[in-house]
Amino acid sequence: MCFAGNTCVPEVFCCKPASVAASEHSMSRYHKDRKVRFSYMRMKYLFISWLVVFIGSWVMYVQYSTYTELCRGHDCRKIICDKYKTGVIDGSACSSLCAKETLYFGKCLSTKPNNQMYLGIWGNLQGVIKCQMEEAARLDFGTDPEPRKEIILFDKPTRGTTVEKFKEMVYSFFKAKLGEQGNLSELVNIILSFADGNKDGRVSLPEAKSAWALLQLDEFLLMVMLQDKEHTPKLMGFCGDLYVIERVEYTSLYGISLPWMIELLIPSGFRRSMDQWFTPSWPRKAKIAIGLLEFVEDIFHGPYGNFLMCDTSARNLGYNDKYDLKMMDMRKIVPEMNLKEMIKDRPCESDMDCVYGTDCRTLCDQSKMRCTTEVIQPNLAKVCQLLKDYLLRGAPSDIHEELEKQLYLCIALKVSANQMEMEHSLILNNLKTLLWKKISHTTDS
Repeated sequence: MCFAGNTCVPEVFCCKPASVAASEHSMSRYHKDRKVRFSYMRMKYLFISWLVVFIGSWVMYVQYSTYTELCRGHDCRKIICDKYKTGVIDGSACSSLCAKETLYFGKCLSTKPNNQMYLGIWGNLQGVIKCQMEEAARLDFGTDPEPRKEIILFDKPTRGTTVEKFKEMVYSFFKAKLGEQGNLSELVNIILSFADGNKDGRVSLPEAKSAWALLQLDEFLLMVMLQDKEHTPKLMGFCGDLYVIERVEYTSLYGISLPWMIELLIPSGFRRSMDQWFTPSWPRKAKIAIGLLEFVEDIFHGPYGNFLMCDTSARNLGYNDKYDLKMMDMRKIVPEMNLKEMIKDRPCESDMDCVYGTDCRTLCDQSKMRCTTEVIQPNLAKVCQLLKDYLLRGAPSDIHEELEKQLYLCIALKVSANQMEMEHSLILNNLKTLLWKKISHTTDS
């Protein structure tokens, strides 16, 4: 195109090549897709964050609800101290708990609402406080215990009851629970001595009410009977049906405990492997095992009859810093006579209907559709089942084979077998001797 007086310049039309246009279109689509993806990712992260917050809040709520149900130390103390201040009950721990306030509830250790358990600080001493928030669970084979009725809990003995009459009450109670034992009178005297909380040489009515309430608890009764035995925690004091025992450093046979919610998520096989990872050295495990075998001896046809271990789980066993076994929970150790009396003629459809706790099993008589009274496995067989993996893992090679043989012979024990008591004693002594010979020369013994 030419303009007057100017140089002609050719007209040029600027058109973009097709490849450039396609590239720009592609870039535009890329940016749009990127914005869409970014928006999607943001929504995804927002949803995940909201989900995490929701689940976390739910877990905290469940934990709080569980804690408030399991850990009711304030209620427990209030109930006991109200009874003490009105003169209904008394005991060696009452003044420290309710008046001087030198006995404190510490960390909550409860696993069931009806059995409150806490670390306790009593002056310069440490112990474990146990308090019953419901009536002692009777041998009801699966039904929940009824709520504790405050108005009748400390109703015996009644006003006007003499010490001699109270002794007769206790003697009759033991006779019904333990059967005819030659030394029941001696046991009655032990109870009266313990009931005299202030050690003034006489048992007051409030002290007698506390003692009577405590006697309804199998664990307390067994502790009193076995107070001179090494593997029973020492009783430090009581008030009503609250009692304090010595603290044990390690509260499980294995060295690890997890929150209950995590326990539910872990497969049982993996949990067993974890248990084996967190255990003491083998000589120390052997010493703990010897202690458990000695405890079985203590309750097998002892001076007050035979007692049955109806829950032999590892969480019921502990040990101190010297690796001496201590029984942590004896609520499911019951007098054999008492168990037989409660289970006889119980209706059943299968053997599964004839179980108390987790380990006391009898047979269902299909012809009568009633439970028989003879427990299938003795205590020693159940204990050996518990100790099998515990002892065989890491066992010295020179005794591994013999130890395994003795453990399997032990597990095979049956109550109905001929000469069971002789076999029981023989296997128990063989196991103790085998373990003790191996560790007696070590510092761990």
